[in-house]
Amino acid sequence: MYELLTDPRTWESLAALTLLEIVLGVDNILFLSIVSGQLPKVQQPRARGLGLAIALIMRILLLTGIAWVMSLSEPFVTILNEDISWRDVILGGGGLFLIYKGTTEIHLLMAGEEEFEHKLVRSFMAVIIQIGLFDLVFSLDSVITAVGMAEHLSVMIAAIVLAMIVMFAASGPVSKFIEENPSVKMLGLSFLLLIGIALLADAAHFHIPRGYLYFAVAFSALVEAFNQFASRNKKKKKNR
Repeated sequence: MYELLTDPRTWESLAALTLLEIVLGVDNILFLSIVSGQLPKVQQPRARGLGLAIALIMRILLLTGIAWVMSLSEPFVTILNEDISWRDVILGGGGLFLIYKGTTEIHLLMAGEEEFEHKLVRSFMAVIIQIGLFDLVFSLDSVITAVGMAEHLSVMIAAIVLAMIVMFAASGPVSKFIEENPSVKMLGLSFLLLIGIALLADAAHFHIPRGYLYFAVAFSALVEAFNQFASRNKKKKKNR
């Protein structure tokens, strides 16, 4: 253990893996913020905290059973000359779930405030189940990434715990910002649709590099930030 702590490569892999987990966790925070927004404001912090706790527990359990996780990539059936694994099934199901969720939420947002408010308050348990399903899909990718970047289980777990702490601290401000800016919420829902399509592509053995998706979202977010600044400047000029 002492040799592990004094090895510079351990700290390098911990820092790199923690940063990567935080970047990959952006969609997790986004989904948590949007789904928890369906609940009364009093319950939203609890839902976000519980959702991240479920994600942390799920990732640690998958890491401790890494041999089983890697076996999920082994084909169990062949359809039309295509090998299908349980990982493909999970990713495909997760992709369909995100596309459905993003589409329904966009519909509610476009339907107008009255219908949106009518549909807003939902069962706390239903929201947690949705978060749990989402966490299952993204925990799988997160764990496989962790295994590819670090050699020691303790380093992987430490990186995931650190990333979750950062995500928990960011979830509150992000949720508040999304709720106060409907255009940002629409952008976030569009991002969820993109991720859903990427998961379906992965399930079909057609990998879309995540860097392309994140660049597209970052560019869209930058444009939205310019719009926000422009709107505020217009309001300031009108108030003068």
